[in-house]
Amino acid sequence: MNILRHIGSYALMLSKTLKKPEKTRVFWSRFVREVSVMGIGSLPLVLIISFFIGGVIVIQTASNISSPFIPAYLIGFTTRQSMILEFSTTVIGLILIGKVGSSIATELGTMRITEQIDALEIMGVNSKSFLILPKIFALVFVNPLLTIFSIGIGIVAGMWVGDLTGLCPMKQYVLGVQYSFKMSDVTYSLIKSIVFGFIISSIPAYFGYFVKGGAVDVGKASTSAVVYTSIVLLFMNYVITQLMLL
Repeated sequence: MNILRHIGSYALMLSKTLKKPEKTRVFWSRFVREVSVMGIGSLPLVLIISFFIGGVIVIQTASNISSPFIPAYLIGFTTRQSMILEFSTTVIGLILIGKVGSSIATELGTMRITEQIDALEIMGVNSKSFLILPKIFALVFVNPLLTIFSIGIGIVAGMWVGDLTGLCPMKQYVLGVQYSFKMSDVTYSLIKSIVFGFIISSIPAYFGYFVKGGAVDVGKASTSAVVYTSIVLLFMNYVITQLMLL
């Protein structure tokens, strides 16, 4: 019953959040700020993780290809498919939950316990739309860009690692990256990133917005936001994969 209560409260929150902003100019200024904080601020982390993931995939794939009858270009093919289909969406999404999601929950939770949200409500402002909507729009917009960035970094890192270690010559690697490429795989990845962007921004916002208590409760809400958002993200990953790839 507690889960059903949370689902109902979350749905009601979204019904008030996803309304036309009262002041469009204010909304867009907050949107740009959130894009800068959540998007540009996450680039270094995404770069580092994607770089090492791409390199590790190459090493692991090469170590499992021991037969001379298996062409070396499959290393590039495997790296490309792994980055596009799973790592650059799901793994990066889980990382962003810890960074962006916890930040959203903490920010809104702090505003709640310091009564800043109550002050907005007293002034007649739709606090849900004012505070949460720019975050949702920003992450839905920027997460596909981070995904494309991650895919590119992972593939390039794999090429460097393969060439420098001698596991896969650059020409063979590039051939594998080009081999049997399907644009539908990229579409699948971008659709997942849009859905994940919505999940990563809205669920932590729910936990932060409805915090009750003090500073300790803000920390608990942030932890709960990370846990539940991760579960929902993995569940939606399964659902989208089932619908689009099978």
